[in-house]
Amino acid sequence: MARLISSRALVQLLRAGDLRARLRATQDAQAAIRLQVVSAALATGVLDALAEAPSTTADLATRTGATDEDLLEAFLRVAAAGGLLRRDGVRWRLARAGRAVVEDDLVRASYEGFGGFHTDLYRQLHPVLAGRTRRRDVAERGQVIARMSAGFDPFVHDVLVRTVTRCHPRRVLDVGCGEGLQLAGMLEAEPGATGVGVDVDAGAAALAERTLRERGLAARATVEVTDIRTALAEGRAGALAGPFDLALLANVVYYLPPAERVPLLRAVAGALVPGGTLLVITTAATAQLFSRHLDLLLRAQEGDMQLPDAGALVAQLTEAGLSPEPPHSVVPGAPLIAVSAVRAEGAGPPR
Repeated sequence: MARLISSRALVQLLRAGDLRARLRATQDAQAAIRLQVVSAALATGVLDALAEAPSTTADLATRTGATDEDLLEAFLRVAAAGGLLRRDGVRWRLARAGRAVVEDDLVRASYEGFGGFHTDLYRQLHPVLAGRTRRRDVAERGQVIARMSAGFDPFVHDVLVRTVTRCHPRRVLDVGCGEGLQLAGMLEAEPGATGVGVDVDAGAAALAERTLRERGLAARATVEVTDIRTALAEGRAGALAGPFDLALLANVVYYLPPAERVPLLRAVAGALVPGGTLLVITTAATAQLFSRHLDLLLRAQEGDMQLPDAGALVAQLTEAGLSPEPPHSVVPGAPLIAVSAVRAEGAGPPR
């Protein structure tokens, strides 16, 4: 039976410093350790190997390319203490928490992203602050970013369905389509519509094509790997030819420098039919921790990126020749907002 802490030790603990801060530091440290353990278990291939079959430490060393079996054994004990693995005799196997990581891609992507570049930002912040380097997470981690964004899909889907039901579009355009979930959602909400997804990242575009195939929508949609601004400026050839009734920009505007946002919005507005709708969904700059973190991560990248302010976004849509509605929250308590803007009936091409 565990012995209770003595009154003298408790008094000393209370007098030693800020007890609440110490407890919080301990909790944060435990969470940080677990985040990195899961990330390492994915990066080393341990979780994927055990998902295929239970293994001894020696077998895992062979399958993952580990040359120090004793060190691997020590890591496996850490992973087991973290609830990812369990040991039956001499074999390791996945526990329920470990299986959830390898079977749920959003869980996996979250550990890859937050255990990777999201937290690496702070470990490597000093050289960025000193002006010696800039980060390339957006350019190099497009697939992980697209997979992590899928977590917002259930909330964004409701906004899309309401918008599609109101507009009844014949052609839809998804700019920065990522994994293709929103494009698929729009097409499913309007069975007679066709669509085009555009993304500058080839890996994200490949994920979008897979999503469309898996959901039986490949015949109704095309995915283009291009910069939408360049494609529209060159005359909208191919799948981009002809106007759209509904265009979507979901978590895209903050990847552009503020000075380039009005030209993008104007270009997309010009691809709409008169009376067509542009729906902008984005994480906005607020005082919330995640919003501040994401804004810092963006500002640390190559290129002038930052989160948009909701009021400034409305002003930019207006300047682009659109009539925006007031922004509204997509997820209660989170900094994700939606703004719907309409191109005026009878309007000529936005300037």
